[in-house]
Amino acid sequence: MILSILAATPIAGALVLALLPRGTSNHLPAKVVALGVSLVTLALSLAVLAQYEPSDGGYQLTEQHTWIKAFGAHYAVGVNGIAVTLVLLTTILVPIIILASFDDRLPDPKGTNAYFAWMLAVEGLALGAFMATDAFLFYVLFEATLIPLYFLIGTFGGPNRSYAAVKFLIYNLVGGLLMLAAIVGLYVVSSRQGDASYLLSDLKNLDMGQNTERLLFLGFMAAFAIKAPLWPLHTWLPDAAKEATPGTSVLMVSVVDKIGTFGMITWCLNLFPEAADWASPVIITLAVVSIVYGALLAIGQDDIRRLIAFTSVSHFGFIILGIFAFTSTSMAGSTLYMFNHGLSTAALFLVTGIMVSRRGSARISDFGGVQKIAPIMSGVLLLAGLSSLSLPGLAPFVSEFLVLAGTFTVSIPAAAVATLGIVLAALYILIMYQRTMTGPLAPGAMGVTELRPREIAALTPAIMLIIGLGFFPQPVLSAINPAVDTVVSHLGKSDPTPKTPTPIAESSDQAPTAEEGGH
Repeated sequence: MILSILAATPIAGALVLALLPRGTSNHLPAKVVALGVSLVTLALSLAVLAQYEPSDGGYQLTEQHTWIKAFGAHYAVGVNGIAVTLVLLTTILVPIIILASFDDRLPDPKGTNAYFAWMLAVEGLALGAFMATDAFLFYVLFEATLIPLYFLIGTFGGPNRSYAAVKFLIYNLVGGLLMLAAIVGLYVVSSRQGDASYLLSDLKNLDMGQNTERLLFLGFMAAFAIKAPLWPLHTWLPDAAKEATPGTSVLMVSVVDKIGTFGMITWCLNLFPEAADWASPVIITLAVVSIVYGALLAIGQDDIRRLIAFTSVSHFGFIILGIFAFTSTSMAGSTLYMFNHGLSTAALFLVTGIMVSRRGSARISDFGGVQKIAPIMSGVLLLAGLSSLSLPGLAPFVSEFLVLAGTFTVSIPAAAVATLGIVLAALYILIMYQRTMTGPLAPGAMGVTELRPREIAALTPAIMLIIGLGFFPQPVLSAINPAVDTVVSHLGKSDPTPKTPTPIAESSDQAPTAEEGGH
């Protein structure tokens, strides 16, 4: 029951905000209510975590009720280690986003209640998607997240917000339609083998023909590849990130886009193991292209928001690479990467959003020397940037290392090319930092004032987690590993032994000669 309450709390909060009078000119009551609801949701997620047994790789705290009996749909929720990690990420980020968004400049300030209501709606729907164990329920929630995000971008975004919102919606609706076709296919297959069912536990045991399985896999995978996003289906993201408010960008990239990579593990690998294995060479290739392509385009950006969007295309490439390498090490790294990327990208979007708001421009070339007048802001940007390039000692390093270590055991070429993304990440982050924060103070940057106490309070939890999990990631990995092992076992895979050079046999009673290197 606690999972249902968890997902329903932000939805109820959104309804309260929608009915709340607009109040004072600064709309403080609506902001406080939104923050309070998000903190209650965080407390509930911590209660879920307290009841969760990390050593069990199966689903826990499950709840199941018949929903639409005619075609076997259930209201069914539960969490395993992968789901509970992303539930925790969502409930941690939303209070940070809301607190950091108190001073957002909206096109119509009268829409403040709706702005925060849509944020809470995104949170509730995303939590439901992470917890759903019925394919039809998951699909409904997967598509429903588009509605509040569309309004957040299209109503409260920048000058080209309408174009960005429509592009975002069209791309994701096309993916959703392909997934719907696959959902219908699952109904046909399951009804032919008994009572129709969309329950994950039932679908995992379906007997599908090879061609049927591959077609259904492609329907699901296309939707997830657009959502994630994977090259070449990524082009909606830079436009949406450029026009959206910083808080909306964090919700979109750090939370909702994770539903795509989560779906690849939970639905694609569990339901279509043979098809996933069949498609893995192509998907790994696309993931490697995403890593390098996203990093190269990030280097060439002058708009800070587009730069961060392209870094995310690169980072999602790492996540997808680790998933389809099919090793427990790489898949655990991918799941941890989802969590860590959410934190680092949130810090980047929010601190740069504050910079852009005060400067009145998102162009990197319009900044310069900001560290002279805003050293704390400069330090936060540097730490967030270093975490994005996976500096050792910060959280993303551990997850990126696990992805590459696991991938090296199955595909040295893919892992070697992916490693180039680390080098390129250093370029796009350090060049951006150098041009905005160092050197002489740009005349137009005089208005970029230091972070205020509320902004510091909003960013501090993300920074603390980035540092803490960089040195001690085991609490998160303890929950992730058993669930990942269950998925890898279902795929029929086992971790290959890393290849090492064969040692040259040498007699123990004979010292090496000078020619052999003796001294």
